[in-house]
Amino acid sequence: QVQLVESGGGLVQAGGSLRLSCAASGRTFSNYVMGWFRQAPGKEREFVAAIRWSGGSTRYADSVKGRFTISRDDAKNTVYLQMNSLKPEDTAVYYCAARPGVYVAGTQNEYDYWGQGTQVTVSS
Repeated sequence: QVQLVESGGGLVQAGGSLRLSCAASGRTFSNYVMGWFRQAPGKEREFVAAIRWSGGSTRYADSVKGRFTISRDDAKNTVYLQMNSLKPEDTAVYYCAARPGVYVAGTQNEYDYWGQGTQVTVSS
């Protein structure tokens, strides 16, 4: 059973930084793609970033390019989302997701497993 547990959310001022973590367990993830999505109040869940565990290919939403960085730690089975230059519009619940395969997908219906989410609030 795949389990994804996010942590690292919180309250930060605009311009600040946060690092989210997603601890993955339940199987070997070398043939998986890991993604981050977010959902703001009253809005649909949207893609943020994704990384292919093997090889490290990445993909980002245009809204976060140059500010967010996705990475993974093989030894810890953990995926990170480093968020810099945060803006109030980044406020949302952030979810970690996983899908088997090598395609670095950018839509939520392509991911099979989800974490419970972690709240990120950016104050102006």
